[in-house]
Parts: sequence; structure tokens; C-alpha cells
Amino acid sequence: MSTRKDRLKKLIKVQEQLKALHETRHATFLAAANAAESEARELIGHFDQDNSLSGLFPDLYHRRIAQAVVRQETSLESARQEVGLIAKATARSNMVERAYKEVRNRDERESADRERLDLIAQKRNEE
Repeated sequence: MSTRKDRLKKLIKVQEQLKALHETRHATFLAAANAAESEARELIGHFDQDNSLSGLFPDLYHRRIAQAVVRQETSLESARQEVGLIAKATARSNMVERAYKEVRNRDERESADRERLDLIAQKRNEE
């Protein structure tokens, strides 16, 4: 059976991986939002040019611009949600780390106490 210390150590690793996952997803959502914003700006820039097809297909341009703006807003909202998940994962990771340190310190104290008791018992046996 694994000790509590070993389980907490594994749990710390899992919590860190979970936090890294949320950080990666946050970055991905921000990148998607920036790409959608760039697409919308590019379409708006082409819309105003004389040689663009926007005069022939204005509805298509408006629809694509609106879709890009919606994608940007959706990605930004998802990024905001990931920030909350990152904060939760960080808090959980910190709690598990504190528990691990407490268990590790307790084990070290108990081990040192046993060593002292063994030394005392050994000295008594020698006398």
C-alpha cells in the first residue's frame, strides 16, 4: 500500500499537469480570438477598397465579418473561463503541496524521534 506522502506527491504532479492544460487552452483561445480579430480587420480593410468584390457581394462580406466577431467573442469568453480554471487548479495545487510538506515534515520528525529513541535504548542496553 502506498503511503499518504507518495499519493500526495503523485497528486501534486497531476495538479500541475492539469494547471498546464488550462494554461495551454487559455493561450489557444487567446490566439484564436486574435486570429478572428485579424480576419475581421482584414475583411473590413478589403471592404473599403475599390477593386474588391465587396460591391458585388456585400452580404457575404458582412456575414464573414460578423462570424469573425462572434468567433472572437466566443474565444475571449472561453479564455476568461480558463482563467478561472487556472486559478482553481493553482489553489488546489497549493493545498496539496502544503499537505505534502506537512506529511513530509511529520515523517522526518517521526524518523528522527525513532532514531533518538533507538540511540537511548542502545545506550541503556550497553550500561
